[in-house]
Amino acid sequence: MFKYLQQIWSSKDLRKKILFTIGILVVYRICAQISIPGANLDAIKSVVNQNQLLGIFSALTGGSAENFSIILMGLSPYINASIIMQLLTVIVPKLENISKEGDAGRKKINQYTRWLAVPIAFLQSYGMIVLINSQAGGIPIIDGIGNPAVIIPIMLTITAGTILVMWLGELITENGIGNGISLIIFAGIISGIPTMLGSTLALTVTEPDRIISFVLMLLITIALLVFVIMITEGNRQIPIIYAGRGTRGKSDHAVLPIRINQAGMIPIIFGVSMVSFPGVLAQLFANSANETLKAIADFLQTYFYFNSPSYILFYFLLVIAFTYFYVSITFNPEQVADNLQKRGGYIPGIRPGTETADYLGKVSSRMNLWGGLFIAFIAVFPIILGVAFTSLAIGSMQLLISGAGMIIIVGVVLELIRQVNAQLVMHDYGKFY
Repeated sequence: MFKYLQQIWSSKDLRKKILFTIGILVVYRICAQISIPGANLDAIKSVVNQNQLLGIFSALTGGSAENFSIILMGLSPYINASIIMQLLTVIVPKLENISKEGDAGRKKINQYTRWLAVPIAFLQSYGMIVLINSQAGGIPIIDGIGNPAVIIPIMLTITAGTILVMWLGELITENGIGNGISLIIFAGIISGIPTMLGSTLALTVTEPDRIISFVLMLLITIALLVFVIMITEGNRQIPIIYAGRGTRGKSDHAVLPIRINQAGMIPIIFGVSMVSFPGVLAQLFANSANETLKAIADFLQTYFYFNSPSYILFYFLLVIAFTYFYVSITFNPEQVADNLQKRGGYIPGIRPGTETADYLGKVSSRMNLWGGLFIAFIAVFPIILGVAFTSLAIGSMQLLISGAGMIIIVGVVLELIRQVNAQLVMHDYGKFY
């Protein structure tokens, strides 16, 4: 390990990139601590601690929600814009043609994504402010929040904060190491671990009975991380033969890997948005004068409250469904089969063209089943664990990292290791020139 770190430090270019990346992440963490002037932080922190969904969002954004910081929304609008653009590239033929133009097309799609993120950030900032204020128990999070002259400047500030974070991410991508957007999300998740660990340890000091749940929480977190790494790295390797491309006219052998988890944590984002919608409707209709709307609100509050069996089941099924939906957009078996045929490649025992596309579609569908079950399990397991700990009277303890956070952390770290190793190989090759 020490020799590996020494190799990294001896590479001047790699050292500069790593130090630049760390510097940008420090700037990001400083911005996350700058609160919007006039905010009642005590009321906001109370709301975040009581609302599980807000707590998860705050954990993914490095505590920006409970600090009511200038980067309150973090990269959430950019992620939503990216998802929307991926959907539009399938629906809109013009965007689909642009996406096929190689690097130039990718840059243009990224530019459209950044522009789309701005209005989304503005609208989401209003929704977040209203949501936090509605949960504050009558205590205004900011005085005069109903006044447009007060709330609009706050919304503009939060929108500007999102643009700032997007720019910081692009700086890392261009001048640092790794994907800047992913690293910023990663930094936000990691930064919340010491605080959660400290508060948990403090509880074990005042309440010795909680030491059991604390130890269990650590062991389960470590076990889940190992499980996530194994599934993230797991793939089905389909053999490919390229006729006449090897040495002396022999066939060249390769593999086409299809991962178990092809969708990443995107289905969890979709699932959280959809599963929280009934709760939002219940809050809106709870005080309605219309008896029908009030009855709907009562039904939703009875059966779709956080931690309820119906909530967990609905969330689980939604994540599986969105896994299939998202992969059907991002993985096109017909296009892969066509590219293989154009390059003279084929799968042994499978005819090129339609049969290859059908075969790849079946393999992808089977992998999606296991990948969807994995993502859904990771999404609902922390909720089930909290319910189990409470029912067994061993204290309610949260995992150090949420399910979505684990998938992000593992993916970012593995990709970062690959990029560092690639840079080291380039540095070693450079010695010979």
